[in-house]
Amino acid sequence: MAEEVAPAVRRAAHSPALRHTARAGLLGYALIHLLVAWLALQLAWGLGRARTAGRSADSAGALDVLAESPLGDGLLWVLAASLAGLCLWQAVEVLRHHRGVPPPGPRRREALGQLGKTVGTALLYGFLAVSAVRAALGVRSGRRAEEETVRGVLGWPGGQVLVVAVALVVVGIGAYHVRKGWRSDFLGEIELSTVSPALRALTHRTAQAGFVLKGVALVLVGAVVGWAAVTVDADSATGLDGALRTVATSPVGPAALTVVATGLAAFAGYLLARARHPVG
Repeated sequence: MAEEVAPAVRRAAHSPALRHTARAGLLGYALIHLLVAWLALQLAWGLGRARTAGRSADSAGALDVLAESPLGDGLLWVLAASLAGLCLWQAVEVLRHHRGVPPPGPRRREALGQLGKTVGTALLYGFLAVSAVRAALGVRSGRRAEEETVRGVLGWPGGQVLVVAVALVVVGIGAYHVRKGWRSDFLGEIELSTVSPALRALTHRTAQAGFVLKGVALVLVGAVVGWAAVTVDADSATGLDGALRTVATSPVGPAALTVVATGLAAFAGYLLARARHPVG
């Protein structure tokens, strides 16, 4: 059976349709980051307060911005399809590279770590695709829904431990982003040999800043969610939006949120470069 599946997986991985869809998904993912960056700036400096009072500064808020645009429904369906393509691409990568697990040792730990990362990325893209579909159908989710979800989980037996565990995972993902950016481990994901040295350097530094600052934002999210679990305060455990609003109330709030917004926009630049100059 494995011998029959492997050629099909290889064909799917090199399918032009799948690769083009994945590149479109990267563009859509970049758009979400840019919109969240803009929402963070609005939160920091009070821009468009009347229009954005009930909008969360996260991916849900970004989808709301698209839904309220003149081409809202069409954009959301295109975004959902492209993100679903990204999810499928990652699923194919799982089957392509992780059909066998190496013997016990460093290589097994590395393979399992890579497998977990790829599966997690596929789940993220799938979640965003479903969220885009829900937004296209008129289903809105925001801070109130997130608060109710967290409050419900905190009410479970062991719910605090579960939320703290999730928070620690988010902190770990953030630390991974910081490490990846600091060490420039993303360079193998972009083919820059054909661009000018100046553009190559600009892309490198932009992506580096994007990974590091997005990682810092994720660490902040994990810290806020974890603290909310410890103090049983579901009102503040609302992911990125809750973390940004917590920062906004500090004396350095506007400046800190501006740095976060810059990082999210820089990460969008990395995604655009990856879509424009894919490896392979």
